Amino acid sequence: MAEYKLLLPSMGEGVMEATIITWLFNEGDNVKEDDSVVEIATDKVDSDVPTPVSGKIVKILKQKDEVAKVGEAIAILEIEGEGGNTVSEEVKTEATAVAPDTETLKTIEEPLQATANVEFSGDLYLSPLVKSIAQQENISETELKSIKGSGLEGRITKEDILAYVSSRGNQPVQQTASVEQAAAPAVKAPVSTPVSTVSTAAGDEIIPMDRMRKIIAENMVKAKHIAPHVTSFIETDVTNVVKWRNKHKDIFEKREGEKLTFMPIFVKAIVKAIQDFPMINVSISGENIIKKKNINIGMATALPDGNLIVPVIKNADQLSLSGLAKAINDLAYRARNKKLRPEDTQGATYTISNVGSFGNLMGTPIIPQPQVAILAIGAIVKKPAVLETKDGDVIAIRQLMFMSHSYDHRVVDGSLGGMMLKHVHDYLQNWDLNTEI
Repeated sequence: MAEYKLLLPSMGEGVMEATIITWLFNEGDNVKEDDSVVEIATDKVDSDVPTPVSGKIVKILKQKDEVAKVGEAIAILEIEGEGGNTVSEEVKTEATAVAPDTETLKTIEEPLQATANVEFSGDLYLSPLVKSIAQQENISETELKSIKGSGLEGRITKEDILAYVSSRGNQPVQQTASVEQAAAPAVKAPVSTPVSTVSTAAGDEIIPMDRMRKIIAENMVKAKHIAPHVTSFIETDVTNVVKWRNKHKDIFEKREGEKLTFMPIFVKAIVKAIQDFPMINVSISGENIIKKKNINIGMATALPDGNLIVPVIKNADQLSLSGLAKAINDLAYRARNKKLRPEDTQGATYTISNVGSFGNLMGTPIIPQPQVAILAIGAIVKKPAVLETKDGDVIAIRQLMFMSHSYDHRVVDGSLGGMMLKHVHDYLQNWDLNTEI
């Protein structure tokens, strides 16, 4: 008999660790190849880990609520073969295939941000978050090399660098910046949600945040801190959109077996507006603007437990209305049934939030990092409106909807943000009733 180390597999670009939710088998249980043995959670999605071999679980190395790194052993299985308590050559090959190699790790952890005052050589493999903290805290490469990393292959984790910052105290910071930079006040990016103490009264219920809510809270605080938000509003007459959908929804469902919602129409209008104003489809990396080639639309989706997730419609500009409808329905269904894959929530370049689905007229959502803009769609409401006709102005009942466009004022000025919103408005308000589906 031989031992097999079950490793935490790679789960997509940027995902470096996962939390153990629950083991589906116990120590001593026999498992078959491809059995799902453990449920895990990342900062993106929940999923399960299958075993690539058959055998008996002899040791569980990572317990519930513990965090494991990609490539780290989470359990030991006893499998058929020779070698006693050593891992067979076959198992070593398997482990090598599952664990990301150095070049892969370097690619995954390529920094998202760069600054002029702290530079790091290729000798250090730092995750984007760790590098960002190091840059904000003016931690030099020499200091970083003195930190003993607890991550995979000795890499420095967020906990390692935060512990170093805490113990650093008032020690002098190495200055590598110019005089102007040194004189400027340092702005520290938050790395966790601020903790406040609130008094309680008799009958109050204390509800601990679940894992996803903690992640959402931290990301929202970070996003609000990083990006100076500006919001523009517009009211749009979507009467033609409503008429067109009412005409085609039953035909589409009968033909495709899919619901035809308003969302693919909204996404289509957003994609056209992004093509008109490609500088809205960007991210910021230090003092550089990264203009994105692909148009990947994030779709904020409420989950049954009250949490929020943002699955991504990849290459939305290459999809027809029918293709968008199918992609949106598929992502929404899998999001609400916890069947999303890690890659389904990665790579968004622009996001839409349908606050109208909750009966809200408008909203001002927070821009997801590292994007620079987000569009909120309000509820469609029948209202009296003034129409201009060749015979003069008349009042008619129309289908009206508010939209709000929140954008990062570091790179998106009011003219760009406002014109982008106006183009979405124009595409929807002038929707062609003869549009094919």
